[in-house]
Amino acid sequence: MVLRIEDTDRERSTPENVAQIIDALEWLELGWDGQPVSQYERRDSHAAAVEKLVALGRAYRDPAGAEDVKEWKAANGNRGYRGEGRDEPGAATRLRVPDDGTTVVLDLLRGEVVFPNAAQDDFVIARGDGTPLYNLAVAVDDAEMGITDVIRGDDHLSNTPKQAMVLEALGFEPPRYVHLPLLHGPDGKKLSKRHGAASVQELRDAGYLPAAVRNYLALLGWGTDDETTIMSTPELVERFDVARIGRASAVFDVKKLRWLNGRFMRELDPADYAGAVAAHLERSGVEPPAERERFEEACRIAQDKAQTLDEVWPLIRFAFSEPVDDLKARDKWLGEDGKAALRAAMEALSELPQWTAEAVEERLEGVVERLAVKPGAVYQPIRVAITGSTVSPGIFESVSLLGEERTLERIEAALHG
Repeated sequence: MVLRIEDTDRERSTPENVAQIIDALEWLELGWDGQPVSQYERRDSHAAAVEKLVALGRAYRDPAGAEDVKEWKAANGNRGYRGEGRDEPGAATRLRVPDDGTTVVLDLLRGEVVFPNAAQDDFVIARGDGTPLYNLAVAVDDAEMGITDVIRGDDHLSNTPKQAMVLEALGFEPPRYVHLPLLHGPDGKKLSKRHGAASVQELRDAGYLPAAVRNYLALLGWGTDDETTIMSTPELVERFDVARIGRASAVFDVKKLRWLNGRFMRELDPADYAGAVAAHLERSGVEPPAERERFEEACRIAQDKAQTLDEVWPLIRFAFSEPVDDLKARDKWLGEDGKAALRAAMEALSELPQWTAEAVEERLEGVVERLAVKPGAVYQPIRVAITGSTVSPGIFESVSLLGEERTLERIEAALHG
């Protein structure tokens, strides 16, 4: 796999943009062979190719501008533009396109795609100042770098016959091409920001795991014979087959990505899970708790509940800081009935000889039975008292993690709040 930075457009190809590409690939753990290649730094090869094409008579200098081309086409039945060839100062360089016949692109997904030559302009391969255009630079680089396979979006399909013509004129065989359908949102329209489409960095910052993102992206428009959904990267490499890529646009569904990410998170080793959460906190500007053992235990009890790394800290923060202040939660659960449940729970927990999740569960179930209420009528007031919110890991594990002293202190504070 070659990492080629196509940076001939110097205004758009800033160091920041290049760094973002490399950062995204490194986070996704998608390695490449050799050093990244700058297309701009290969400009001497592109210039030599342009001169060779001119010397072979396959390209020519032409000063015609956009209006000249428009007028010519209007006078010639809107056929593809054909210039006369005048080497004047500032003249661009155009590749000669045959007046008849077709250019055929063999696409591994679509089969033969035929482009009539008569409809194609003699297209510009270098500007008047000598800088190459995309289709010339890409074709030369593909040939000289030994590229065997080009897999890209079908919005590039219209560029491919131009690149094929350049390669043929230079005496090179084209690589194998696959043009993939563009992604759509769940509403069937082209994927955009309104669908929640995100950059790789945004997915990382939202708490997705690179392995889950790789797995999900691989399944967009492709699948295995047995419709397996969750696969390791080595398994994806082994099982991938271009022939199974679909021709219809795949749907990027954030809900499905979240579900898949949750599955990957639940399968992590507890120590790796805690490490991933800690690294995510650091990236987010939050210092992970110094109490490493308690932090790992907190992550463990949240492992089945969170679907992204970003969701873990709000679930376990109560164990390391004061409760949040959710007014709606307090109004709903800390009324007269809720405080009665808290008093009963506090009494039961105060007599607990061993502070474990199992012992807490046994005592609180006894409170539910004694008050003859639904479990939520006891558990939710406790949850709001110790976390400030109605959302936490399992209530028994949460109480056990918080510890006897702080649990009873927070229940007491909620009773008098």
